Amino acid sequence: MIDISTKEVWFITGSQHLYGPETLEQVAQNSTTIAKALNDSSLIPVNVVFKPTVKSTEEIYETLTAANQAENCIGIITWMHTFSPAKMWIRGLTALQKPMLHLHTQFNRDIPWGTIDMDFMNLNQAAHGDREFGFMVSRLRKNRKVVVGHWNEDSVQKQIGDWTRVAAGWDDWQGAKFARFGDNMRFVAVTDGDKVEAETKFGFSVNTYAVGDLVEFINAVTDEQIDTLVKEYESSYHMADSLLEGGANRSSLVEAARIELGLEKFLVDGGFKGFTDTFEDLHGMRQLPGIAVQRLMEKGFGFAGEGDWKTAALVRAMKVMGSGLEGGNAFMEDYTYHLDPKAPRILGSHMLEVDPVLAADKPSCEVHPLGIGGKEDPVRLVFNGREGDSLVAALMDFGNRFRLLVNKTVGEKVKEALPKLPVARIMWKPLPDFETACMAWILGGGAHHTCYSENVSVEQLEDFAEMAGIESLVIDEDTTIRNFKNTIHSNEAYFRFQ
Repeated sequence: MIDISTKEVWFITGSQHLYGPETLEQVAQNSTTIAKALNDSSLIPVNVVFKPTVKSTEEIYETLTAANQAENCIGIITWMHTFSPAKMWIRGLTALQKPMLHLHTQFNRDIPWGTIDMDFMNLNQAAHGDREFGFMVSRLRKNRKVVVGHWNEDSVQKQIGDWTRVAAGWDDWQGAKFARFGDNMRFVAVTDGDKVEAETKFGFSVNTYAVGDLVEFINAVTDEQIDTLVKEYESSYHMADSLLEGGANRSSLVEAARIELGLEKFLVDGGFKGFTDTFEDLHGMRQLPGIAVQRLMEKGFGFAGEGDWKTAALVRAMKVMGSGLEGGNAFMEDYTYHLDPKAPRILGSHMLEVDPVLAADKPSCEVHPLGIGGKEDPVRLVFNGREGDSLVAALMDFGNRFRLLVNKTVGEKVKEALPKLPVARIMWKPLPDFETACMAWILGGGAHHTCYSENVSVEQLEDFAEMAGIESLVIDEDTTIRNFKNTIHSNEAYFRFQ
C-alpha cells in the first residue's frame, strides 16, 4: 500500500543580516512556531520540517541544494518574514530541482492597532518581502504554487496539504519504473507516445518485457501459495457458485490466482510501480489477467490496458496523491452513452480491469467468456460504482508537448441490474453538461483511457501539470466551447515557442 507519511517538505524563511540579531532571533522563533503548527495539522499528510532562516546567497544556495539531495524531501515551502533582497535567491532558485510552494502569510493575523510602531513594521513585512521574492521567481520563469492567507487558518493548511499530496505524486514518478508486457494495441494512436521524452519530462521509465518472462514467474507459483490466495478470494468477495470448490469453473479461479501471484512477484522483484499489458499478446498465458490486475491496482500499482503506459503512470501518481483519503483512483474507459435528452450519462468500464477501490458494495467474483484475446474465460470482480463528486483525467502526447486534460464529473448510482454486462460499471454525469463536456473532450484530443478519481481535485492536477511543465486543460462547470477553443489556440502558440 502507498504511504506518504514519511515524506517531508522543508519550511524555509527568508530574511537578511540588515535587521540585527534581536530581530533575526524573533524571526526564527516565529518561523519555528509556524512550521510546528503546519507539521501538527491533520490537513497536511507529510512532515513539515523547519530549516534555519536563510540570510545570504550562500545560505540560500546551501539549503536549496541540500533539499535537492534529501531523499525524503519532496518540496519546499518558502516565506519571507522580513524583506529578503531577491538577488540573493538567484543562485539557489536556479539550482532548485524540487517543487516549491510560496506561502504568502505573516506571523500576526491582526494589526495591533494600539501598539504598532516601526519596529513591528520592520519585523512583520512579508507584505512586501514576499512581493520581492515573487518577482524573482517569476523573473526566473520558475513554476510554483502560491498560497495566500494566515498560516493558522484551516483553508490555508488545506491548500498546503493538497499541494504536498501533489508533490508526493511527482516525487513518486522520479526514477519510477513501469513494465510494458507486449507492445501497444495495434494501430491505436492515443495510447502510444514518446517514451524517451516522457522519461526526460516526467522522470519515470517505461520498458517492454516479453510475456514469456512473466509466464516464467507465473509457472513458478506453488500450489500452497495458490490455496492461500483462493481462500482470500473466498473470504473477500461474493463467489459465483461455479468458482466454489467442486464448481465447473474452479480451475479458472486457480489459474487466476496463479497469474496474480506471478504478476505481483514480477513487479515487486523488479521494483515496478505500475504496468500495462495487451490482449493481443498473451503467449503462454491461459487467460487475460482480470482479477489479478484489479487487485494489484487496489494495492497501489498503476495500470492501463492495451499498452497504455501514460495512463498507467497517471493512475499511479493519482493513487499517491489520494492515499489515505476517502474514495479511490482507478483506470477507466469511457465506454458507452445513455442519451436520454433529460439525463444523458456516461457509462465507464473496461473489459475486465477496473479497480475495486471504486466499488459501492462488496464485489462479486465471477467468470465469463471474453470475446477477444482467444483465451480461456477470465475471472473478474463485478461491481457498481458510487455516487459523488469525481473527475476523469487523461494524459496525451501531442508531439511538441504533453497535455493533461481533466473533466469534472458527478458519479451516480447504477440503478439497473445489467445481468448481461458482468464487468465493473461506473456511471457519471460530466460537467458542465453532456454536450459541452463531450465536445470539449473531443476538441482537446482527450484519450478514451483515463484515471477516474473520487479524491483528487482539479486544482491538484493543475498543480501537477505545473510541476511537470506541461499543458493542462480543464472542462468544468464554467466551460464554454468558445473559450475552450480559444484556450487551445493560445496554448498552441505558447508551447510552440517553449
